[in-house]
Formats: sequence, structure tokens, C-alpha cells
Amino acid sequence: MRLLARHAIRLLGQENRAGEVASISRGAIRLKATTGYLNLATASVQPLEPEKQVQRKNSPLTDSFGRHHTYLRISLTERCNLRCDYCMPAEGVPLQPKNKLLTTEEILRLARIFVEQGVRKIRLTGGEPTVRRDIVEIVAQMKALPELEQVGITTNGLVLTRLLLPLQRAGLDNLNISLDTLKRDRFEKITRRKGWERVIAGIDLAVQLGYRPKVNCVLMRDFNEDEICDFVEFTRDRPVDVRFIEYMPFSGNKWHTERLISYKDTLQIIRQRWPDFKALPNGPNDTSKAYAVPGFKGQVGFITSMTEHFCGTCNRLRLTADGNIKVCLFGNKEFSLRDAMRDESVSEEQLVDLIGAAVQRKKKQHAGMLNLSQMENRPMILIGG
Repeated sequence: MRLLARHAIRLLGQENRAGEVASISRGAIRLKATTGYLNLATASVQPLEPEKQVQRKNSPLTDSFGRHHTYLRISLTERCNLRCDYCMPAEGVPLQPKNKLLTTEEILRLARIFVEQGVRKIRLTGGEPTVRRDIVEIVAQMKALPELEQVGITTNGLVLTRLLLPLQRAGLDNLNISLDTLKRDRFEKITRRKGWERVIAGIDLAVQLGYRPKVNCVLMRDFNEDEICDFVEFTRDRPVDVRFIEYMPFSGNKWHTERLISYKDTLQIIRQRWPDFKALPNGPNDTSKAYAVPGFKGQVGFITSMTEHFCGTCNRLRLTADGNIKVCLFGNKEFSLRDAMRDESVSEEQLVDLIGAAVQRKKKQHAGMLNLSQMENRPMILIGG
């Protein structure tokens, strides 16, 4: 961590509410968290190494296992215009009052701080990020950050035909579109809303505008496993990347192993129809295993969070709409950056120290799908994926 070799981390006690700065003194910072207090104390400085290794090792975005985090996912809102049953509980979720959510200025300030510390890619999520009226302005402001290489968005696609051209003009680099079925009636069943045609039109518009959109499909047994080959066929004439996501447990989504369709089972189904379905090279931090049918314009990927996790190469951090940093999608430990920012006695350097201390709490890997299914965590809609 950035001269945070001087910091050691210790968890004490237990609290029910996430993230308030409890006290800040000259020698230490105490941060209340969902699971207790985060204390930072002095430690010895590490011996010098080659300059770039030192910078990375001492970065607040490098955890105790040497994983350097260059990718930040920011949830812009808790609101959504769909009600997907694996994402939002049927009874809905209690939304935070406006004063508990990050303001646009706070979002942009945190984005700048993370970029200054080494983040090179930001993805805007929700809820549904396009329900924010200032989404185009936020993209434009982030693209103005000198060292930021990519700004992307994950959306349900409902309003892309209206918003995508302004977003492109603002500098949007890429987009992921969530779509779990190619059948109108199933779409309405799982989302509890209409709009399937608008999503398909949004995907086609993205292609027309020169994007190569990623289409995220959560596979669930007894719901859409019969559409696996239809989604592969969707890539025949479209330069899109369909990504099959293993069904993951989150609060309120009634997850069960019997609904999980594994990556290997999906691969077997596809190869029964396309025996030459081949694996493609993957990048060191890719979460998706890439494949393609020879001659098809698009590709197919598999996000295997449950059966073959990729924790060892994870380079992602998450910022929730209410200002908590989550260092793991599946972890239930969160630390509030919002409260630290709103405390006038907290300097920006101390805020960076808090970020680094949270990153140091990241575990080597998640707890496994059965343990995750019993763990209290936010519903997916309040995380942003």
C-alpha cells in the first residue's frame, strides 16, 4: 500500500450498521464497519525494490495477496426499472433516503481518487444506471480523467435507443447488456415488466454505432437452459459477445444448487450442436472463459463464479450507491467512504488510507457456493454486479 507499509489491520467487536468513521487521531484511523472496527497502526517500511514494483506493492489498491486492483465498479443508484427475480426480492428492497446516497460530486471525487491511485477502468452499474438523469454528464466527467483508460456501463438496455448516442458522444467505451431470454413471454416473467423488443433494439443499435456489446445471460435450470443454443446462434450474424453467467446466491433470490447450470454442462450442450466450438485466449484478469463457433461474428463466454472461481486474479473493487466499498462481490464486509468524505476532519490522504485498509481485508477467495447461500449479503440490485 502507498507507504501503507506503516499500517496494520485489526478487526474488533461487531456492529450492525456499515461504515462510519469512529475517530481519527494523529497516529491511527478507526473505521466502523459492518463487522467491526478497522484500526490502522504504524509498521516498518519495506526494503526498496525496482521502482514499478515498489509503486505497485505500496499502492493502496494492492491487497495482502499481491492482487493489484485496477478496475472499479460504481453503483450509481439503487433504483431499477425492472424487477428481475434473481436480482431483486419479490417484496422489493428498502431504498436509502437521498441524503444517504452519494451525490454526483462525491461519485466524481471518489472516481478521481481511485484513478490517481491506479484504477484504469470504471464500469457504471446500478440498480439501473440509465435511470439517473445525469448519466451522460457523469460519463463525460469521468472520461476527462487523464489516466482513466475505459468507462463502461452495465445496463438492462431498456432505454439504449434513446441514450446510447449521447453516451457515445460523451465518450462511453463499452457496454454490457443484461438479457436472460430471447423469448418475449419469458422476459416478462423474469423481469416482471415489458420491454423485450426495446432491449433487442438497443443491442442492434450498439452494433450499428460500432460497439461490440456483451450480452450477459444468467442461466437457470427450469427457466432458460433450453435457450443456450439460441443464444449461441445469436452470435452468428452479430458481433456481440454472449456471456453465460452461473446463477449466484444473493439475499432474497431463493438460490438453490438445483437451479445452477454449470459451465461444463453448458459447454457440453453447445458442443452437441457445434462440435468445433473452440476455446479462445483469455487475458490475465478476464472473468469470462472465451469461446466461439468458427465463422460466427460473435463470441461466447462463461463466467464460472460458482464452479471454477477466479478469485486468484481478481482485480475488481466495488463502490455501492450509498458509498460503501466492497472488496469482494460475495463478501459481506463493507466500509463507508461516504461518511469519511463528509467528515471535514478527514483529509484526502486519510481517505486513501481507508481505501487501502479496506483492500487489505480482501480474502484469498470466496467462501464457496454452499456457504455463500447461507451468508447475509446485499441483494444483487444493491451491489451492481
